[in-house]
Amino acid sequence: QVQLVESGGGLVQPGGSLRLSCAASGVIFSRSGVAWYRQAPGKQREWVGTISIGSTTNYSPSVSGRFTISRDIAKNTVYLEMNSLKPEDTAVYYCRIASTNYWGQGTQVTVSS
Repeated sequence: QVQLVESGGGLVQPGGSLRLSCAASGVIFSRSGVAWYRQAPGKQREWVGTISIGSTTNYSPSVSGRFTISRDIAKNTVYLEMNSLKPEDTAVYYCRIASTNYWGQGTQVTVSS
């Protein structure tokens, strides 16, 4: 059974940093593309970025240059490093195995002073 578990969310001040983790079981992450999404209150879920099987990364323009996706093959975990956080980054963040219906449960990120 495939299971994705996000962690690392929390409250951070504007300009701060957080690192989210997406740990997988039942699937080998190194053989999968993994995407991060977010959903702010009252808004549709939006794509944040993706790391491909070959570890190529792509990002939404709204986070490019501030967010970085990486993977640790040994830990079967994908990370979302978020820097220079803004209040508009406040959302629930989800990971997903690309092009599948396998999603994590989400982790809340709140950027506020």
